[in-house]
Amino acid sequence: MKLPESFFETIFFFIQLSLIFGSLGIVLLNDIVYSAFLPGFVSACISLSYLLLDSDFVAAAQVLIYVGAINVLIVFAVMLINKKQSDNKLFLFWTLGDGITSTICIGIFLLLSNVISNTSWSKIFLVVESNKNERLMSIDHIRRIGSELLTEFIIPFELMSIILLIALIGAITLARGEQVRILEKKILQNKK
Repeated sequence: MKLPESFFETIFFFIQLSLIFGSLGIVLLNDIVYSAFLPGFVSACISLSYLLLDSDFVAAAQVLIYVGAINVLIVFAVMLINKKQSDNKLFLFWTLGDGITSTICIGIFLLLSNVISNTSWSKIFLVVESNKNERLMSIDHIRRIGSELLTEFIIPFELMSIILLIALIGAITLARGEQVRILEKKILQNKK
C-alpha cells in the first residue's frame, strides 16, 4: 500500500519531537528512575526514524543493542543505587560546571545546525544497481556497514565502546558505594 508523502512527514515530525522531549527529560528531570528509562525511549524513537528511512538493519541493531542491552544495564545500575528522592524542581542545583557544560552543548548544537543547514542534501545520492534483487542488496548493505565500521569508522566505534565501559564502571562504583554506606550505617546503629 502506497501512502502519501505528507503522512510520512507527519510521522517523522512526531518521532523527532518525541526524541527531543525525551532527550530534554533525561537532562532536566531530577528523578533518577525517569532519567534511566528515557534513554530507552529516545533509542526507540531513533530506531523508528531508521525504519522510516528504510534502514531496517540499523533499526534492528538500535533496538537490540541500545534498548535491549545498554538501557537495561543502566536501569539495573540505577535500581541498585539507594538515592533519596528529591523535589521535582527543574534546575535544582546550578553550579559553575553546569554552566560550562550547557555552554559547550549549546555551542555544539549551533555548530551542527550550521553544518546541517549548509549541506546540499539534494546532491547526496544512493546508487543502487537495478538488476540485483532486494535480498542481495540488503546483504550487500549489511556487509558494507560492517566493513565501514571496522575500517573507516574504527576510531569512533572503539571510542564509543570505551565510553560505555566507563559508564558501566561508574554505575557499578556508585552502586557499590551506596551499599557500603548502608552497611556502615547498620554497623553504627548496632554499636549504639
